[in-house]
Amino acid sequence: MGTYSFKLPDIGEGIAEAEIVAWHVAVGDVVEEDAPFADVMTDKATVELTAPVGGRILKTSGEAGEMVAIGSVLAVFETEDEAEAAPAVEVAPTPTPLPAREGPGVGSGGVADGTSASVDEGSLRSPPSPSLEGRGDGTAKEDRKVLASPAVRQRAKDLGIDLADVKTAEAGRVRHADLDAFLSYNAGGGYRPAGGARADEQVKVIGLRRRIAENMAASKRHIPHFTYVDEIDVTKLEELRADLNATRGVKPKITMLPLMITAICKALPDFPMINARYDDEAGVVTRSGAVHLGMATQTDAGLMVPVIRNAEQRNIWQLAIEIVRLAEAAKSGKAKSEELSGSTLTITSLGPLGG
Repeated sequence: MGTYSFKLPDIGEGIAEAEIVAWHVAVGDVVEEDAPFADVMTDKATVELTAPVGGRILKTSGEAGEMVAIGSVLAVFETEDEAEAAPAVEVAPTPTPLPAREGPGVGSGGVADGTSASVDEGSLRSPPSPSLEGRGDGTAKEDRKVLASPAVRQRAKDLGIDLADVKTAEAGRVRHADLDAFLSYNAGGGYRPAGGARADEQVKVIGLRRRIAENMAASKRHIPHFTYVDEIDVTKLEELRADLNATRGVKPKITMLPLMITAICKALPDFPMINARYDDEAGVVTRSGAVHLGMATQTDAGLMVPVIRNAEQRNIWQLAIEIVRLAEAAKSGKAKSEELSGSTLTITSLGPLGG
């Protein structure tokens, strides 16, 4: 028996570290050679790592959401063939985990680990009141004369119910069952809450969603934001699109997007400052001759922006084919790093979503 230490390789982008997005194995698992065992991410590209040897996993370094330096040991395998085994190397110390951030729930792409912070139900309850009579919290005067527990009083207050209007089942004390009965007879009175009480949930933001959050924050800080709205009659354009689709054969269906891209590419030579970037350190604006057009694409892992290279050199059908190819690659997680970077202009089409 021997051991083989797998070091995180340089994935070809000249980066110093990568983020662990997901582990497909656990310590003690037996894996075959070339079987997927981990996903790591650099910039916006997720790379699937496969086992260099077959064997049992002895150690892994880091958890999902942690950064690992290029060249550090990512996993140690126990192998049967000593001749192929490399000398064991100590697994690098576990890096400091990224801080959990609050955010919306992650889609089915599985970028976040879905772990939520446990909430002590006791901490959500109202503190006990020294008196079952009124608490001096703004409740109506009639309310204070009615016997009820603090929890019942708070519930009635939240619902906007005057406890004096609630008939009691016993001893003149209003209980939750009395409130339920009151609500059942007054369902149309607007007393029922819009939804049930829910505890706060913390979702660890890792992988693509963390990069999106960082990039959006940087964009907001460095790029002036404004909105301009114009309405255009595209009746003739829709007629052209319908005509093209009627005779398209095996070619992909033409949506409005390739037509919009074609129009943009035709207009940009007259407005070169739109297809440009500003280097605030050098004080230089670079006007791009080529149109590398970013295409906002919604995926289960979050918003991704694959890039149509040299869009100005493609016709409508070539654009339609490239749009389909890049969208499928982004949604399946197979888009390459170079396909997700280098855009000079970005277009977002809500298309069938409407608004």
